[in-house]
Amino acid sequence: MARFPSLNGRSVFVTGGGSGIGAAIVTAFAEQGAKVAFIDVAQEASERLVQQLTDAGLPRPWWRACDVKDIAALQAAIHDAAAALGDFSALVNNVASDDRHSLESVTPDYYDERIAINERPAFFAIQAAVPGMRRLGAGSIINLGSTGWQGKGTGYPCYAIAKSSVNGLTRGLAKTLGQDRIRINTVSPGWVMTERQIKLWLDAEGEKELARNQCLPDKLQPHDIARMVLFLASDDAAMCTAQEFKVDAGWV
Repeated sequence: MARFPSLNGRSVFVTGGGSGIGAAIVTAFAEQGAKVAFIDVAQEASERLVQQLTDAGLPRPWWRACDVKDIAALQAAIHDAAAALGDFSALVNNVASDDRHSLESVTPDYYDERIAINERPAFFAIQAAVPGMRRLGAGSIINLGSTGWQGKGTGYPCYAIAKSSVNGLTRGLAKTLGQDRIRINTVSPGWVMTERQIKLWLDAEGEKELARNQCLPDKLQPHDIARMVLFLASDDAAMCTAQEFKVDAGWV
Protein backbone atom coordinates (compact mmCIF):
# COMPACT_ATOMS: atom_id res chain seq x y z
CA MET A 1 0.00 0.00 0.00
CA ALA A 2 1.25 3.52 -0.79
CA ARG A 3 2.58 5.74 1.96
CA PHE A 4 0.90 9.11 2.47
CA PRO A 5 3.16 11.22 4.70
CA SER A 6 0.41 13.78 5.24
CA LEU A 7 -1.67 11.21 7.15
CA ASN A 8 1.02 10.51 9.74
CA GLY A 9 -0.09 11.86 13.11
CA ARG A 10 -3.44 13.14 11.87
CA SER A 11 -6.69 12.27 13.62
CA VAL A 12 -9.32 10.30 11.71
CA PHE A 13 -12.84 9.19 12.66
CA VAL A 14 -14.54 6.16 11.07
CA THR A 15 -18.13 5.04 11.59
CA GLY A 16 -18.79 1.30 11.51
CA GLY A 17 -15.08 0.57 11.88
CA GLY A 18 -15.17 -2.73 13.74
CA SER A 19 -15.42 -5.21 10.88
CA GLY A 20 -15.58 -5.60 7.11
CA ILE A 21 -14.70 -2.57 5.01
CA GLY A 22 -14.64 -0.38 8.11
CA ALA A 23 -12.00 -2.52 9.81
CA ALA A 24 -9.86 -2.41 6.66
CA ILE A 25 -10.12 1.39 6.67
CA VAL A 26 -9.21 1.64 10.36
CA THR A 27 -6.26 -0.69 9.81
CA ALA A 28 -5.05 1.21 6.75
CA PHE A 29 -5.07 4.54 8.58
CA ALA A 30 -3.28 3.01 11.58
CA GLU A 31 -0.60 1.66 9.24
CA GLN A 32 -0.12 5.22 7.97
CA GLY A 33 0.56 6.41 11.51
CA ALA A 34 -2.76 8.20 11.89
CA LYS A 35 -4.57 8.52 15.20
CA VAL A 36 -7.77 6.60 14.52
CA ALA A 37 -11.09 6.68 16.33
CA PHE A 38 -14.03 4.51 15.37
CA ILE A 39 -17.46 3.45 16.54
CA ASP A 40 -19.38 0.23 15.97
CA VAL A 41 -22.21 -1.78 17.55
CA ALA A 42 -20.17 -5.00 17.38
CA GLN A 43 -18.19 -5.00 20.61
CA GLU A 44 -16.39 -8.33 20.26
CA ALA A 45 -15.17 -7.67 16.71
CA SER A 46 -14.12 -4.13 17.60
CA GLU A 47 -12.12 -5.19 20.64
CA ARG A 48 -10.46 -7.93 18.59
CA LEU A 49 -9.46 -5.39 15.93
CA VAL A 50 -8.02 -3.01 18.51
CA GLN A 51 -5.99 -5.82 20.04
CA GLN A 52 -4.70 -6.97 16.65
CA LEU A 53 -3.51 -3.48 15.77
CA THR A 54 -1.93 -3.00 19.18
CA ASP A 55 -0.16 -6.37 18.98
CA ALA A 56 1.19 -5.32 15.56
CA GLY A 57 2.82 -2.29 17.17
CA LEU A 58 0.44 0.21 15.56
CA PRO A 59 -1.16 3.15 17.36
CA ARG A 60 -4.02 1.91 19.55
CA PRO A 61 -7.32 3.19 18.14
CA TRP A 62 -9.88 5.00 20.27
CA TRP A 63 -13.19 3.21 20.00
CA ARG A 64 -16.66 3.18 21.53
CA ALA A 65 -19.69 0.96 21.17
CA CYS A 66 -22.33 3.17 19.57
CA ASP A 67 -25.60 2.64 17.75
CA VAL A 68 -25.67 5.30 15.03
CA LYS A 69 -29.46 5.41 15.18
CA ASP A 70 -28.87 7.41 18.38
CA ILE A 71 -27.67 10.72 16.94
CA ALA A 72 -26.87 12.22 20.34
CA ALA A 73 -24.61 9.25 21.12
CA LEU A 74 -22.99 9.45 17.68
CA GLN A 75 -22.17 13.13 18.04
CA ALA A 76 -21.01 12.66 21.63
CA ALA A 77 -18.60 9.97 20.48
CA ILE A 78 -17.14 12.30 17.84
CA HIS A 79 -16.73 15.11 20.36
CA ASP A 80 -15.19 12.83 23.00
CA ALA A 81 -12.81 11.23 20.52
CA ALA A 82 -11.72 14.66 19.28
CA ALA A 83 -11.04 15.70 22.87
CA ALA A 84 -8.79 12.65 23.24
CA LEU A 85 -7.04 12.67 19.85
CA GLY A 86 -7.43 16.21 18.54
CA ASP A 87 -9.74 17.65 15.89
CA PHE A 88 -10.32 15.29 12.98
CA SER A 89 -8.65 15.91 9.66
CA ALA A 90 -10.72 13.16 8.08
CA LEU A 91 -14.16 11.69 8.65
CA VAL A 92 -15.15 8.42 6.98
CA ASN A 93 -18.90 7.76 6.94
CA ASN A 94 -18.76 4.01 6.42
CA VAL A 95 -21.52 2.53 8.59
CA ALA A 96 -24.25 0.69 6.68
CA SER A 97 -26.51 -2.36 6.72
CA ASP A 98 -27.70 -3.96 3.49
CA ASP A 99 -30.26 -6.37 4.95
CA ARG A 100 -32.46 -7.83 2.23
CA HIS A 101 -36.15 -6.98 2.03
CA SER A 102 -38.98 -6.92 -0.47
CA LEU A 103 -41.09 -3.96 -1.52
CA GLU A 104 -44.20 -5.60 -0.02
CA SER A 105 -42.64 -6.29 3.38
CA VAL A 106 -41.57 -2.73 4.18
CA THR A 107 -43.49 -0.96 6.95
CA PRO A 108 -43.05 2.71 7.88
CA ASP A 109 -41.13 1.66 11.01
CA TYR A 110 -38.79 -0.60 9.03
CA TYR A 111 -38.24 2.11 6.42
CA ASP A 112 -37.35 4.64 9.12
CA GLU A 113 -34.97 2.16 10.75
CA ARG A 114 -33.16 1.53 7.46
CA ILE A 115 -32.78 5.26 6.84
CA ALA A 116 -31.62 5.75 10.45
CA ILE A 117 -28.70 3.39 9.79
CA ASN A 118 -27.87 3.97 6.13
CA GLU A 119 -28.54 7.66 5.54
CA ARG A 120 -29.04 9.89 8.59
CA PRO A 121 -25.78 9.20 10.50
CA ALA A 122 -23.57 10.60 7.74
CA PHE A 123 -25.21 14.02 7.86
CA PHE A 124 -25.01 14.34 11.63
CA ALA A 125 -21.45 12.98 11.80
CA ILE A 126 -20.46 15.71 9.34
CA GLN A 127 -22.27 18.27 11.45
CA ALA A 128 -20.26 17.20 14.50
CA ALA A 129 -16.86 16.95 12.78
CA VAL A 130 -16.88 20.09 10.63
CA PRO A 131 -16.24 22.65 13.42
CA GLY A 132 -12.96 20.89 14.22
CA MET A 133 -11.98 20.81 10.56
CA ARG A 134 -12.64 24.53 10.36
CA ARG A 135 -10.34 25.06 13.33
CA LEU A 136 -7.65 23.05 11.52
CA GLY A 137 -8.15 25.06 8.35
CA ALA A 138 -8.91 22.04 6.16
CA GLY A 139 -10.36 18.54 6.17
CA SER A 140 -11.59 15.60 4.15
CA ILE A 141 -14.94 13.85 4.40
CA ILE A 142 -15.36 10.51 2.66
CA ASN A 143 -18.90 9.14 2.34
CA LEU A 144 -19.27 5.47 1.45
CA GLY A 145 -21.84 5.03 -1.28
CA SER A 146 -22.69 1.97 -3.36
CA THR A 147 -22.77 0.83 -6.95
CA GLY A 148 -25.55 -1.64 -6.15
CA TRP A 149 -28.37 0.77 -6.89
CA GLN A 150 -26.55 2.07 -9.96
CA GLY A 151 -26.46 -1.45 -11.35
CA LYS A 152 -30.17 -1.83 -10.56
CA GLY A 153 -29.51 -4.39 -7.84
CA THR A 154 -32.60 -6.00 -6.35
CA GLY A 155 -33.68 -7.10 -2.89
CA TYR A 156 -32.92 -3.94 -0.90
CA PRO A 157 -35.03 -0.95 -2.06
CA CYS A 158 -34.63 0.95 1.22
CA TYR A 159 -30.86 0.48 1.10
CA ALA A 160 -30.86 1.65 -2.52
CA ILE A 161 -32.78 4.80 -1.58
CA ALA A 162 -30.38 5.57 1.26
CA LYS A 163 -27.21 4.90 -0.73
CA SER A 164 -28.37 6.85 -3.76
CA SER A 165 -28.73 9.88 -1.49
CA VAL A 166 -25.03 9.79 -0.61
CA ASN A 167 -24.08 11.49 -3.86
CA GLY A 168 -26.61 14.22 -3.12
CA LEU A 169 -25.13 14.73 0.34
CA THR A 170 -21.62 14.96 -1.12
CA ARG A 171 -22.47 17.37 -3.90
CA GLY A 172 -24.93 19.36 -1.81
CA LEU A 173 -22.28 20.23 0.80
CA ALA A 174 -19.20 20.55 -1.44
CA LYS A 175 -19.49 24.27 -2.17
CA THR A 176 -20.34 25.26 1.39
CA LEU A 177 -17.55 23.22 2.96
CA GLY A 178 -15.08 24.04 0.22
CA GLN A 179 -14.91 27.65 1.34
CA ASP A 180 -13.07 26.32 4.42
CA ARG A 181 -10.90 23.93 2.37
CA ILE A 182 -12.95 20.97 3.55
CA ARG A 183 -13.22 18.41 0.77
CA ILE A 184 -16.10 15.93 0.52
CA ASN A 185 -16.23 12.93 -1.79
CA THR A 186 -18.06 9.63 -2.27
CA VAL A 187 -16.38 6.25 -2.55
CA SER A 188 -18.78 3.69 -4.04
CA PRO A 189 -17.70 0.06 -3.65
CA GLY A 190 -18.83 -2.79 -5.84
CA TRP A 191 -19.41 -6.25 -4.43
CA VAL A 192 -16.73 -6.47 -1.74
CA MET A 193 -15.88 -9.89 -0.35
CA THR A 194 -16.35 -9.24 3.34
CA GLU A 195 -16.93 -12.21 5.64
CA ARG A 196 -20.64 -11.34 5.76
CA GLN A 197 -21.04 -11.15 2.00
CA ILE A 198 -19.27 -14.47 1.48
CA LYS A 199 -21.32 -16.21 4.16
CA LEU A 200 -24.72 -14.91 3.09
CA TRP A 201 -24.64 -14.37 -0.65
CA LEU A 202 -21.59 -15.70 -2.48
CA ASP A 203 -23.03 -18.90 -3.94
CA ALA A 204 -22.60 -20.49 -7.36
CA GLU A 205 -24.99 -17.97 -8.93
CA GLY A 206 -23.09 -15.13 -7.25
CA GLU A 207 -19.84 -16.37 -8.78
CA LYS A 208 -21.48 -16.30 -12.20
CA GLU A 209 -22.74 -12.78 -11.58
CA LEU A 210 -19.24 -11.60 -10.72
CA ALA A 211 -17.81 -13.14 -13.88
CA ARG A 212 -20.60 -11.68 -15.98
CA ASN A 213 -20.46 -8.11 -14.65
CA GLN A 214 -16.92 -7.28 -13.51
CA CYS A 215 -14.34 -6.25 -16.08
CA LEU A 216 -11.53 -7.52 -13.86
CA PRO A 217 -11.39 -11.17 -12.83
CA ASP A 218 -10.29 -10.70 -9.21
CA LYS A 219 -12.69 -10.39 -6.30
CA LEU A 220 -12.86 -7.02 -4.58
CA GLN A 221 -11.42 -7.02 -1.06
CA PRO A 222 -11.97 -4.56 1.80
CA HIS A 223 -8.43 -3.23 1.45
CA ASP A 224 -9.19 -2.19 -2.13
CA ILE A 225 -11.74 0.28 -0.78
CA ALA A 226 -9.41 1.41 1.99
CA ARG A 227 -6.76 2.39 -0.55
CA MET A 228 -9.10 4.86 -2.24
CA VAL A 229 -10.18 6.24 1.13
CA LEU A 230 -6.55 6.84 2.12
CA PHE A 231 -5.87 8.76 -1.06
CA LEU A 232 -8.91 11.01 -0.60
CA ALA A 233 -8.01 11.69 3.03
CA SER A 234 -4.45 12.64 2.13
CA ASP A 235 -3.02 15.90 0.84
CA ASP A 236 -2.39 14.12 -2.48
CA ALA A 237 -6.12 14.60 -3.17
CA ALA A 238 -6.03 18.28 -2.22
CA MET A 239 -8.06 19.38 -5.26
CA CYS A 240 -10.56 16.51 -5.33
CA THR A 241 -14.04 17.35 -4.04
CA ALA A 242 -17.71 16.84 -4.97
CA GLN A 243 -16.78 13.62 -6.81
CA GLU A 244 -17.79 9.97 -6.77
CA PHE A 245 -14.97 7.43 -7.04
CA LYS A 246 -16.12 3.91 -7.95
CA VAL A 247 -14.08 0.92 -6.83
CA ASP A 248 -16.02 -1.94 -8.40
CA ALA A 249 -13.70 -3.75 -10.84
CA GLY A 250 -15.58 -2.12 -13.69
CA TRP A 251 -19.07 -3.44 -12.85
CA VAL A 252 -20.96 -0.15 -13.34
